Amino acid sequence: MSRIDHRLPLYQRLRDEIAGRIAAHAWGPGEAIPTEAELAASHKMAIGTVRKAIQTLVDDGLVERFQGRGTFVRRPSFDSSLFRFLRFQGPDGRHVVPESRILARGGMAGPAEVTKALQLPGEAEVIRLLRQRLIDGRPVLAEEIWVPKARFEPLLTMCEDDFGALLYPIYESRCGAIVASAEETLTVEALAPPHAAILALPEGSPVVVIERLAFGYRGEPLEWRRSRAPASTFRYHIEIR
Repeated sequence: MSRIDHRLPLYQRLRDEIAGRIAAHAWGPGEAIPTEAELAASHKMAIGTVRKAIQTLVDDGLVERFQGRGTFVRRPSFDSSLFRFLRFQGPDGRHVVPESRILARGGMAGPAEVTKALQLPGEAEVIRLLRQRLIDGRPVLAEEIWVPKARFEPLLTMCEDDFGALLYPIYESRCGAIVASAEETLTVEALAPPHAAILALPEGSPVVVIERLAFGYRGEPLEWRRSRAPASTFRYHIEIR
């Protein structure tokens, strides 16, 4: 558990303590944390101070409240971004999560832009995964994924068949690393040769690039990836209320 800075206000200290315990897997995603009354009693704090700490955790996306049920560790749904930006649908019009095929994986010294994104020392080793994602056998995504080797070394010894359509459950079960939040940036570029082969498209074809930096519950970077998809699949969807 991380050290608590006693110069901070009481609510912030409690917030940091709970966040540290979540990061240490004291409560897993979907599990309830102690009630506000229990936290107030155990920490000898006013209920208003506890409520402010919990609200900060809600605002940070680490927990979510359910009226009459309690407060639970939040498990974000990251694949929803695919459907926010890209049209991946089956014949019946429903959303389809593309299947996954790992084309290459290995450890190496991290390129400068990778170690910078992952906040690693310049000499740190990383693992690179090159992944193709398909719908009905048709390539729809080319993904380059980078993670710190020290944290994710079990990925190098896994059998190929053990990689499913989603990587984050594997990060959690094999490496004890839970992705809690992410930042995404969308750009457009002309397709370069390596990714053109993966997507079975001509070089120079327009593609959408979704760059994601994923973080753990302590706010530490866990994964940096670039997903490239044909521009013909691009869409933008947002609800405004």
